[in-house]
Amino acid sequence: MTAQISLPGRPGVLRIPDPGWERSYPPPVRRSVYAAAHVAAFPDGRIDWDATLRFREHLWAHGFGVAEAMDTAQRGMGLSADQARELISRSSARAAELGTFIASGTGTDQLPAGAHSLAAIIRAYSDQLEFVQSGGSRVIVMASRALAASARSADDYLEVYGQLLKLANRPVLLHWLGEAFDPALRGYWGSEDFGSAADTVIELIERSDGQVGGIKLSVLDPASEVALRRRLPPGVRMYTGDDFNYAGLIRGDAAGHSDALLGAFAAVTAPAAAALHALDAEDLAGYDLAMDPTVALSRLIFTEPTYDYKVGVAFLAWLNGLQPHFAMLDRLQERRTAAHLTGVFELAATCGALLDPDLAVARMSEYLAGTATR
Repeated sequence: MTAQISLPGRPGVLRIPDPGWERSYPPPVRRSVYAAAHVAAFPDGRIDWDATLRFREHLWAHGFGVAEAMDTAQRGMGLSADQARELISRSSARAAELGTFIASGTGTDQLPAGAHSLAAIIRAYSDQLEFVQSGGSRVIVMASRALAASARSADDYLEVYGQLLKLANRPVLLHWLGEAFDPALRGYWGSEDFGSAADTVIELIERSDGQVGGIKLSVLDPASEVALRRRLPPGVRMYTGDDFNYAGLIRGDAAGHSDALLGAFAAVTAPAAAALHALDAEDLAGYDLAMDPTVALSRLIFTEPTYDYKVGVAFLAWLNGLQPHFAMLDRLQERRTAAHLTGVFELAATCGALLDPDLAVARMSEYLAGTATR
């Protein structure tokens, strides 16, 4: 029978059929794709390591590489630098066992908040880079709050990144996170003007002697992404981080396409995997049919304040049985309202992101009953 539920403020009954996706998909051939994974917690705030790793296995089973210890994992919003190291270590070891793909965030979050010397920032970055590489993970050079607070010009960014790239044992991915995701990163790359900042990025890549394999861009402006993508040297990939417009950017056109590193793919894993599988088969209609309906859900999950999007990712993981509790570090789950999460449930049902409708209905009913008694 089709699962069904009555949602507050909605007329009638919402019926949720089985979405019909495969239980697993091979890694895509025509696109390089990573899903940024969250961290599951117990109600007392401890990390639930079993559920956290089980979620990564879910992503790998659907053909995604895991982008580890990024902002989706509450990096800088509940996940400490020491916890990030343990997370990277555990996930890298599991990826090695499975023979699958992982790239992990290298940052400077072990430094206290505020300004620091460029030498201190380089040391902090270098320490994390060497740790990530020692576990066999690819490196993502995360945008640094410390560097944003300390740099006086674009040249300071070029100096820090230039020194760091000399230590990389294979091409890294750069990480450009817009202020919607982290207000502390306003003016990154030395300018609040996108074009000027992009000039610095291109200069860095051209100086890197092949040590940059791609850049993840999260500025929620598809025109800016396409403009920068067209300027990238051959062999350097554009990884879209645009959780509002990814469907069209990944699909691309005759002039090119973006690859992807998205928190959204941790929320819409199965339909996105099915879409990418269709794209491999040159079935553009099939791609559109599976991917396009996920965009409305992603846009709701990432609605302002955008940096609270992680709540929607964890909520869907719980609804899908991938973690036993709807709980996050620092009780972050409390930062989205019941009305917001009811909308997330409804759109997830519409786009096929609820993998076991009966379980999802049972857990949503449990959640709504809990909110009614508060």
